[in-house]
Amino acid sequence: MSIHVSIGRGLDQSVTAETTITRCSNRLTSQIAILAIALFLAGSAAANADPTVSPSSEDSANKEEFVKRLFVGPVAKPKSYVCFVRQYDPKHLARHPLQKVSAMKLLLTAETAPESDGPDYSFRLGVRYRNKAGVFDSSGACRLSGMTAEGDDEVRLSCNVDCDGGDINVGLAKDSKATLVRLERIGSWRNNKSDDDASDELVAGADDKIFRLDRADLEECRSLVTDREELADMRRKR
Repeated sequence: MSIHVSIGRGLDQSVTAETTITRCSNRLTSQIAILAIALFLAGSAAANADPTVSPSSEDSANKEEFVKRLFVGPVAKPKSYVCFVRQYDPKHLARHPLQKVSAMKLLLTAETAPESDGPDYSFRLGVRYRNKAGVFDSSGACRLSGMTAEGDDEVRLSCNVDCDGGDINVGLAKDSKATLVRLERIGSWRNNKSDDDASDELVAGADDKIFRLDRADLEECRSLVTDREELADMRRKR
C-alpha cells in the first residue's frame, strides 16, 4: 500500500520507498524467524533420534526382510527362484474393458556369484493380450530400491529391460502371497524372437498400470525359461 503525501512529488516517492523497505524488512524478519524455528525443530528431532540406528542400517534391514518375504526365506546359493501368475477371467475383463492384458507370468531370480557381496536379481515376464495372438516375453536386471515415487518407504525390486525397453517395479502384498507389478512402459517380444516384427510395447493405460499376481509353483513359470540346465535347477528347487 503506497502512502501519498500532498506536500510534493519528491516527498511522496520518498515515503513510498520507505514504506516498501519497511515491508520487505518485516517480511525478511518473519522468514528468518520461521527458518530459526525449523532449524530448532530439526535439531530437536536429531537429538531425540536413536543414535544406534542409522538410516542406512535401517534401509538394509528393510531390504533384507523384503527379500526373505519375496523368496520365502534366505536366498539360496547359487540361485533362488520365485514365480507369480495371473489368468484374468471373463468377469474381470468385462469389468475392466480397457485392460489389454489377459494373462501374466513373472519369474524372479536371485543369483549369488562366488565371492559376491550379495545376490544379483533378474526378471522374466510373460504376457498374453486379449486381442493379440501368441505370448510376449520380456526380461532384464533388477535392483532393490527403497523410497518410491509415491513417497513411501516400501521396498521394491526395480527392473529394467535392456536398450531402453522400459521398466517394472515389483512389490509385495502385505500377506506375501501376491506381488504387485507396476509399469509405465515395457517392451516385449513374441515367443522370444528378437526381430522387430515380433516386438511389442505394453504401455500403461487406465487398466494396465498395476497387476496383482498370485504366488505359484515354479512349474507355472517353466515356459519363461529356455535353458535346460536352468530348467533342471528349477525342478530341484520346487
